[in-house]
Amino acid sequence: MSNKNDLFSKCYRFEDAKKLQAMGLYPYFRQITGSTGNNVSSNGKRQVMIGSNNYLGLSHDPRVMEAAKAAVDKYGTGCTGSRFLNGNLDIHEELEARLAKFVGKEAAICFSTGFFVNQGTLGALIGRSDVIYSDRENHASIVEGTQVALGDTIRFKHNDIADLERVLKNSREKYDGAMIVADGVFSMSGDILNLPPVIELAKKYNCKLYVDDAHALGVLGSHGQGTGQHFGMHNDIDLVMGTFSKSFATNGGFIAGTADVIHYIKHKARPFIFSAAMSPAATATALRCLDIMETETHHIENLRKNAAYMSKNLKAMGYNTLNSQTPIIPLLIGDDAAAFAITQQLFEEGVFMTPVVRPAVPEGCSLLRTSYMASHTMDDLNYALEHLEKVGKKFGVLGNPENTERLNKLATENFGAHSIA
Repeated sequence: MSNKNDLFSKCYRFEDAKKLQAMGLYPYFRQITGSTGNNVSSNGKRQVMIGSNNYLGLSHDPRVMEAAKAAVDKYGTGCTGSRFLNGNLDIHEELEARLAKFVGKEAAICFSTGFFVNQGTLGALIGRSDVIYSDRENHASIVEGTQVALGDTIRFKHNDIADLERVLKNSREKYDGAMIVADGVFSMSGDILNLPPVIELAKKYNCKLYVDDAHALGVLGSHGQGTGQHFGMHNDIDLVMGTFSKSFATNGGFIAGTADVIHYIKHKARPFIFSAAMSPAATATALRCLDIMETETHHIENLRKNAAYMSKNLKAMGYNTLNSQTPIIPLLIGDDAAAFAITQQLFEEGVFMTPVVRPAVPEGCSLLRTSYMASHTMDDLNYALEHLEKVGKKFGVLGNPENTERLNKLATENFGAHSIA
């Protein structure tokens, strides 16, 4: 049999990662041997972690860790089955009821991963005669959900209200049901969904509205309730999705909406029906984090203070941060090779973060995705700033007017200027 008929031929030809490994620039799967949250041990040395989604810094809160340990003592290490069968715990239902109340909805249902929430919910709700209108910068799990769904998907320019109305006007009458789907906080650019006009268009064109608040929970709102509460418009969102792998410091995810819709998803979403339930430790962790989010505001206040400090200083250095207004602060680099080289240099100097290249961002728009936590100290942040400035100058990202102009053009053409506070 010739090589072209070998199913694994594409695997043999895949050289991208191997080339980076050979050059000593491979930035992924770095082994972490210990962690305090805002600092990790890797490659035999301490690293300031500025590449984590642990926004509220709760992954190492003693109360959260104790809740996880107590759940293992009571329920064991795993449910060993789906919620339909033998895996439905009382703490699952307690978490769902409290999450629904937290985001202002009637009901919620928890999945074992956030990825499964988007895949399962969109797959269950969107039929052959329906359509999804999806922001071009939506997370890969939403993209996967659109591919599983039986109906069509029409994409619109990132956070571009005029383009959303254009596609709605040109196509809405062709379909029965319709849903606008967008991240509340976009995971690469760090900007916030322009929610008020999106709600207006959803009402005007008879669409349901689905907001993925994976990166908004714990970040936006008075207690971290997310995008709807940030704008005072949570009642106008039909479905709110969230994950536990960011501010909730564990694994899993949920979808919240009206009781009838959640009941339907519970009985139709295959990733929910055919996957093992969230582990007891993960469920108890999410519950304890929710306790803290509801009763203590100093975590989110410190998060915002740290994010504002880093944003101000990174912009002053000359980095293009794509108008981020959240703890996700991207540093636009443009060239993939430079992004990999800068990341490696920073790692060697004790700063842990990762580069982002296509397909997570458009071709030629590589960036360094930095993100910050409530638990970062000023020493942590200043250490990161010192080395980001040093390495940025070394590789010509900073102090180079021609490069600055090029990056500004890239940002405008590929990410737009549609962010709002």
